[in-house]
Amino acid sequence: MRALGEASPPDDPLDAIYAGAKAHLRPIHEALIKAVTPWGDFEIAPKKANVSLRRKRQFALIGPKNNSVAELGINLKAEVSHPKLVAQKPGGMCQYAVTLSSTADLDDALLAIVRQAWEAAG
Repeated sequence: MRALGEASPPDDPLDAIYAGAKAHLRPIHEALIKAVTPWGDFEIAPKKANVSLRRKRQFALIGPKNNSVAELGINLKAEVSHPKLVAQKPGGMCQYAVTLSSTADLDDALLAIVRQAWEAAG
């Protein structure tokens, strides 16, 4: 219970993005942020349905694809390869996307690709 005059806590936009049946996907988001943070400064910009990760430009986009899986979009012009990585149609926000069902899907090879995108965005 709040004391009279005490401000209510700020709303966390992630609570809305990862609400209800999508709540189990939030640890994937948190694992990605934890992996990227040691690389240096970047901005976390929540949108309505996902979160943009940016330096000078956006390098990744993460959020629920549906109630079962999260989707990580990677903005990288270089050609890269990963078994789960899918090239996206030209002109979209990201050149690649990968579906993530658990934190284990954020393997070293995938994080290396995200790191390339992070470096290219800076």
